[in-house]
Amino acid sequence: MDNVSVFFLAEGEQSADDVMARLTTFIRAAKQSLAFAIYDMRFSDPLRTQLAAALRDRAEAGVEIRFCYDADKPPEPNLAAGQDPAPAGTGAFVQSLRYPWRRIAGMKLMHSKFVVRDRQAVWTGSANMTNDAFTLMENNIVEIDSPAFASYYAQNFEQLWEKQNFEHTGGIHTEPVTLTFSNQSANAHVMFSPGCGLEIDTEIARRVRAAQRRVRICSLLINSGTLIGELGNLLRHGRVAVDGIYDRTQMSDVYVQWQEVPQNRWKIGALKEIIARAGLVGKDSMPYTPAGRHNFMHNKVLVIDDTVITGSYNFSRSAQFNAENILFIESAPLAETYSVYIDHLIQKYRPA
Repeated sequence: MDNVSVFFLAEGEQSADDVMARLTTFIRAAKQSLAFAIYDMRFSDPLRTQLAAALRDRAEAGVEIRFCYDADKPPEPNLAAGQDPAPAGTGAFVQSLRYPWRRIAGMKLMHSKFVVRDRQAVWTGSANMTNDAFTLMENNIVEIDSPAFASYYAQNFEQLWEKQNFEHTGGIHTEPVTLTFSNQSANAHVMFSPGCGLEIDTEIARRVRAAQRRVRICSLLINSGTLIGELGNLLRHGRVAVDGIYDRTQMSDVYVQWQEVPQNRWKIGALKEIIARAGLVGKDSMPYTPAGRHNFMHNKVLVIDDTVITGSYNFSRSAQFNAENILFIESAPLAETYSVYIDHLIQKYRPA
């Protein structure tokens, strides 16, 4: 039976070894192929040793292993200009594993973080493959065991691999797939940008506009003008509960960027009003520096009634032009599972 499972990360609540054990369990089940599309991959030596052992075990069993990774990072990125904010080192790390790799170029970011196993199963979600992502950040990781679903991710990977550039990729026509979560049917749909970037933004807005009971936010950033407009409308009408959590520190940097662009300045007041009206809780993470601790509230989640929206896709205009993947999963028990996690983070980071 095709199924979906999820697990959640929060700062200081799991060890890096625990998360790596789940990843290597996923890897060691491979019989034919493993395809990694990676934005940021930099592990300490102990974690690298565990990963390398799992990969070597599968390679010796005849499994084909390939990596696509985001183009090399500038040592001092210009964040306001949209340059890559991840620290340097992914290329060197991937190449050190000694499996076939492709460096994926493009004007924006190859921001996906997924693994396709045997064209049968997918590991995806918001978590990059770093020590900080596994131990200091809030993330959600989704595993989907479904040949139909995995085939879409495999198509996206092959586009990246063949073009070695993510522009003009992601325009994949996908259909909803029936999965199982908690012994109940779940309807799941995946979309990829940049090919479907505008459609993704439109679909998110449509689902927020159609909300009947609740919209719960658990997101690093909230900077899509379309989403800000729809959330503002919901709050003004007052018929749908809106709440959640975001990363206050990282959004403060976005306010500075908006202030410098006249057509974006309206977003500052509009979002601050949403935060105040909805009582959104902000995590105070460490300000970004390339070599510093990265403890972002890194999820990209919306729970709308009984639908979970998640993936690598930040709710931003930039995400439309990146290589991203986003899931729309209609499942009451899954929505409740995410809701419990959101409640936990709200309690954890709500000011005393």
